[in-house]
Amino acid sequence: MSSSDLAVRVRGLGKRYQIYERPEDRLKQAIVPRVRRLFGLAPLAYFRDFLALDDVSFEIRRGETVGVIGRNGAGKSTLLQILCGTLTPSQGEVDVGGRIAALLELGSGFNPDFTGRENVYLNAAVLGLSREQIDARFSRIAAFADIGDVLEQPIKTYSSGMVMRLAFSVVAHVDADILVIDEALSVGDAYFTQKCMRFLRDFMTRGTVIFVSHDTGAIVNLCQRVVWLEGGRIKAIGEPRDLMDLYLADHYRQLQGESLVERPVHEPESSVDEDFHDARRDLLLSSTLRNDIEAFRFDAGRAGFGIGGATLLDVSLCDGRGRTLSWIVGGEDVTLRIRARANVDMASPIIGFLVKDRLGQYLFGDNTYLSYASRPLAVSGGGYLQASFRFRMPILPKGDYSFEVAIADGSQSDHVQHHWMHDALVIKSHASSTVNGLVGIPMREVKLNVGVTAGNERLSSGVTHA
Repeated sequence: MSSSDLAVRVRGLGKRYQIYERPEDRLKQAIVPRVRRLFGLAPLAYFRDFLALDDVSFEIRRGETVGVIGRNGAGKSTLLQILCGTLTPSQGEVDVGGRIAALLELGSGFNPDFTGRENVYLNAAVLGLSREQIDARFSRIAAFADIGDVLEQPIKTYSSGMVMRLAFSVVAHVDADILVIDEALSVGDAYFTQKCMRFLRDFMTRGTVIFVSHDTGAIVNLCQRVVWLEGGRIKAIGEPRDLMDLYLADHYRQLQGESLVERPVHEPESSVDEDFHDARRDLLLSSTLRNDIEAFRFDAGRAGFGIGGATLLDVSLCDGRGRTLSWIVGGEDVTLRIRARANVDMASPIIGFLVKDRLGQYLFGDNTYLSYASRPLAVSGGGYLQASFRFRMPILPKGDYSFEVAIADGSQSDHVQHHWMHDALVIKSHASSTVNGLVGIPMREVKLNVGVTAGNERLSSGVTHA
């Protein structure tokens, strides 16, 4: 591979720290060895060496997204700081081709006494932009951060979420060639996280990304290759799915015997549908790992696109009686209700939705087209539409999720998009029995039989929860 094809080349990289047991040892180290050398004596060391990185070598191609995994203390953050130039290696070489922007500890480079505006200019200049370039992009940076007049206040008055928004906004507008991310996407509200993911996925189509995360799903979904660090050394480099299987197996071997029970702190307004078998329904509702999901209100001001021939007016999750739900239990029947207004005549309106997780991965969705393909329901300009989708809410792992909704005119293969709204409805899963996979499926029956043979003969009655 030629050097022009490489975004990053790391060769024999090492980072050594001197660890002192007591504060006075640092003073001794500064004085005593010099005095001993004056008298021709061998110097003494009052510290012990700690190798945060040891002989690390790898290459990253241009346009590639590479994940870096490893347990706490493995050397991940040290590696990223060296790549970004904020740490000097003790040994080895690092070659970086292009402008690099980092999302490490968001806002760590901000001056707390400067206003948000002043910090935008300071950070963008550090990342290589001229004053004229920053002037031209400032309005877009401010709009992306979306913190309003707070931008003119000192950073020390900001919440951590506001600092995160502003820092990400600067990085998103500096035209970097390489983007380095260290767990930065795991904080922030659901709306801004989705905005960040849209930017990241767009950046991945043209730039190089180095991504550190403990979120195995994010690594598999976003990365083409993975570098596994352990004890400051590279343990393996390979394909995400294969390497994550090995990493998780190694991780769980070290966690054997540990368990965690999480307890929900809210009561939902509705219960699981009545056709659940009573025994299993009672177990589901009383479980400390019940899937409690909070539903937020529709926000008509969310970002979207379309030619404007229709407007989405409301999106809500409802129970069987049509009441809007603010709390849901994974496994219960719910109805997604979408209301819209036609601004022009529409011969074959289609309303649909998609549910995505915080990484922007689409989990499920549907639309009204197939139900009315043979008999389209036309609507005149000024008329109103309401679509209803009744489904069993899956059991969602803890985290934030959002509904994208849209209204179009035509067919699934040939239509005009009138209004598509990102993150129209956000839900948050607070507690869940599902820890692996994207969703859990509500089981209708779970059965265990105990027998004395490997086959089906002589099976005794087992315990059944249905």
